Amino acid sequence: MTGFLALLGLARAGFTAPSFAIFTDLMTGWVCAPGRRTITAMITVADPAGRRAHDAYHRFVRDGAWAMPRLWQSLATHLVARFAATGTVELACDDTLFHHEGRHIEGAGTFRDAVRSTLAKVVYARGLNLVVITLQVRPPWGGCPIAVPVNMRVHRKKDTTTTIGHAATMLTEIAGWLPGRELHLCADGAYATLARDLPDRVHLTCRMRRDAALYEPAPARTGKRGRPRTKGARLPTPAQLSKTLPARAFTTAQVDVRGATVTKLVHVTDVLWYRINKTRLVRLVIVRDPDGVEPDDYFFTTDPHAGAAQIIGRYAARWAIEICFRDTKQDLGGQNPQSWKRRGPERAAALSLWLHAATWSWYLQTHPDGRTWTPRPWYRHKATPSFLDALAALRRALWSGRITAMSRSEPDNTKITEALLDTLAYAA
Repeated sequence: MTGFLALLGLARAGFTAPSFAIFTDLMTGWVCAPGRRTITAMITVADPAGRRAHDAYHRFVRDGAWAMPRLWQSLATHLVARFAATGTVELACDDTLFHHEGRHIEGAGTFRDAVRSTLAKVVYARGLNLVVITLQVRPPWGGCPIAVPVNMRVHRKKDTTTTIGHAATMLTEIAGWLPGRELHLCADGAYATLARDLPDRVHLTCRMRRDAALYEPAPARTGKRGRPRTKGARLPTPAQLSKTLPARAFTTAQVDVRGATVTKLVHVTDVLWYRINKTRLVRLVIVRDPDGVEPDDYFFTTDPHAGAAQIIGRYAARWAIEICFRDTKQDLGGQNPQSWKRRGPERAAALSLWLHAATWSWYLQTHPDGRTWTPRPWYRHKATPSFLDALAALRRALWSGRITAMSRSEPDNTKITEALLDTLAYAA
């Protein structure tokens, strides 16, 4: 319990003393509250005696004099120092929709719902469109990496800043928080244009369009009058290139795909994707399934020193951000806090993502072996903990501290207390 309170203490500088006390109560109440994580449910657990006015907690989220960027900075610097102290800082970026019904929710709009949409049908839903950057953490037990949020923005309808613009702003912020560190961002193809103007010390890995217009590098100046050429001869598109390449142009690579080693055939070439960046070459990687079951895939990176296996592995690890979104919505109830006005909706969503990162940080430090969960008869092959297991361990520690403080120290109560804690751990 003290370890989690110490993590909350990282954000103390961003609050006054009274507001920090409310922040601590809300975060612990968010973890321990059963059922839907409304602000009222958090208060019921964190402040059952009513030490503060009920509306003080709502005002804190909606109008409190504190800034979310300071909370992100304190947590991001701690996470990087703890889990990525050396080497390149691996990041991932994507956007997600936090569902909210109603026409009077500040910042909400109707956006494409990526979870429910398919190639044949696009589904739209109302809510907050969040652009999130996460830190990729390799857990000590191996397997799939863990994505922990380190920055977030809300993209509004008719916003002059696009989702790509929000991502670029956050990247610049993170680079400023981590002076001297190399950053590498992975994102899906929608964020490919980030390669136009990356901050110093930042590289990007993305999926490339099948019909991307590629060129050879600009030829050397001839000494003739006139403006020099900015691009060379036109090259085939990635899809055309993969069809015309002979089999000998591909090499075999052993790729780490979320903890599993997979064999792929790869072809690497440096090209100029003129639409994305007019002066900087990108490294194109064509990935082929040796068995011919999966279609060819195409990735690019602005890192000129990255190998094919590293590029593919980085992009595969990007899937962890999708797991982060699912866990924040389903296990933490990130869509549940009923704060609708002014800064309330955006702050509530940001706090849920902040708490997701804080929970994983606490768990990785206090349970490095990951053995806190009980194997289920229907899930015999489970070998690593999930976020729900981490949340249950934290909930158990917080409830244990509260119950112990209110209980008599008699041996007869031990079995009852342990059974109660086990139930509370997975009650929410």
